[in-house]
Amino acid sequence: MKLFVCQACGNVLYFENRTCTRCGHGLAFLPEKATMSAIEPEGETFRTLADGGRGRAFCANAAFDACNWLTEPGERYCRACRHNGTVPDLSAPVRLARWRELEAAKHRLFYSLLRWNLPVRTRAEDPEHGLIFNFLADDPARGQRITTGHDNGQITIALTEADELERERRRLEMGEPYRTLLGHFRHEVGHYFWDVLVRDGGRLNTCRAMFGDDSMDYGQALQRHYAEGPPQDWRENFVSAYATMHPWEDFAETWAHYLHIVDTLEMAAAFGIEVRPSADRIGGLSAQIAFDPYGVGSLDAIIAAWLPFTFAMNSINRAMGTRDLYPFVLSPAVIEKLRFIHRLVQDVAKPQGR
Repeated sequence: MKLFVCQACGNVLYFENRTCTRCGHGLAFLPEKATMSAIEPEGETFRTLADGGRGRAFCANAAFDACNWLTEPGERYCRACRHNGTVPDLSAPVRLARWRELEAAKHRLFYSLLRWNLPVRTRAEDPEHGLIFNFLADDPARGQRITTGHDNGQITIALTEADELERERRRLEMGEPYRTLLGHFRHEVGHYFWDVLVRDGGRLNTCRAMFGDDSMDYGQALQRHYAEGPPQDWRENFVSAYATMHPWEDFAETWAHYLHIVDTLEMAAAFGIEVRPSADRIGGLSAQIAFDPYGVGSLDAIIAAWLPFTFAMNSINRAMGTRDLYPFVLSPAVIEKLRFIHRLVQDVAKPQGR
């Protein structure tokens, strides 16, 4: 994620901003340029100061304060919201508020996908395999509890995950060091891209060599994982305990962490963050994040910056009495899995907004 600049007054802007607090201009995100633009009304449409464009319109979900993106000509929904399937009953204030939280996380996901220009098709474009999100609420009267998951391009997100108390309860119940809405989106879309880039992209054998044989029975693997837990030495080969459950989950977890790392480093670079502790006499804790992680060719540069950055941020968080920003260990085996994801993405990506 980047910082943006108001074209009208030069004020610093953030991804979710709707209005410039300095000059009062309305703001909108231009997905095709991966940038924020100050806008000026022209009748029922808007002129975009970022590129001098005219006749632009907001996504229909802007009416619910759930989206600040502009649409393409002739489209009602933006490039992120056109992948929505079922949304909750928005007449209920609590559900509306939780859906907005989900949309904020989903739009950050799509920022990354658009930065790489990854192949993403809607359900209308591909009725069998297109990417679609269903945001569903539990139904206590029927005893129905929604489970977040992926099935052949269809991603279900449980609305209750937007309840911070419930999400924290589940994190503790499942022994997780980290559980966020954005993490859910990045993980589940990893399953979608396993289908698109690995299974359908001719990379199945090389992926199996790295992550294991995905043909093993998923149901049995799930039962075994919750009955026995992860192996004691799981940190040597997996980024999380959940990744040990099945090669599909290992891939999705590694994919999610790759997005975590790249997007966080882009924001660190936007702030000009440099890690150079005076106590570091040999340079092991030093890093200068002065590159675009979305376009860098080698994973080595990303890891060389990420490790010192997280050491610093984890230490700062501990000084505030909070949990680590990044409570995970990247073993050599995990780094090689991240390298596989990096190469996979770079093979098909055409980075924009650089």
